[in-house]
Amino acid sequence: MESETYRGYNVWGHAILQQEAILAPERFAASGTITRNNKLVEASGVLGLFNAEAEAEQAGLAWALAWIDSHG
Repeated sequence: MESETYRGYNVWGHAILQQEAILAPERFAASGTITRNNKLVEASGVLGLFNAEAEAEQAGLAWALAWIDSHG
């Protein structure tokens, strides 16, 4: 999980392991969460699937930053 502070909000990028079969390559579902003062502001659904954990986390962070920019 990757996190940062942006314009007074805490934003989180999540990578959720998705492995449909034992021999299938690992994939990661991306999602994002926004909190302020330890309270949930908004959470995304699944934003997409990625081959790398870091890519999924970055997609979640990008979503959260864009949400704040569009609602600020």
